[in-house]
Amino acid sequence: MEYVWYGIAGVLGGVLGGMGMGGGTVLIPLLTIFYSVSQHTSQAVNLVSFIPMAVVALIIHLKNKLIDFSRVLWIIIPGVLTCIIGCYIARAMSGELLKRCFGGFLLILSVFQAITELKKGKN
Repeated sequence: MEYVWYGIAGVLGGVLGGMGMGGGTVLIPLLTIFYSVSQHTSQAVNLVSFIPMAVVALIIHLKNKLIDFSRVLWIIIPGVLTCIIGCYIARAMSGELLKRCFGGFLLILSVFQAITELKKGKN
């Protein structure tokens, strides 16, 4: 029965990720709060679950000719480098500190999105 609940959390994260919200904003808190999975493991699961979604998105964007190949390396190279650096930093942190940093990130993201929506409403 436990695996059914993990599956539900995965589906919720996948659906929200497919909508553009970012499945990790739901999947990581679900795993850490409701399933008592460590912060490190939750974030690793989120990153691994992102791979199939990214592959599908890439195929769709290629099919619709939405990729500007002249700019791809300028995005991929810094992205890969900062991903590697971020992994080493996260691995060196305690689970509690990593959890607090992720919570802070979500708070900052929420404020940014609220401000963006308020500015849209004034225009």
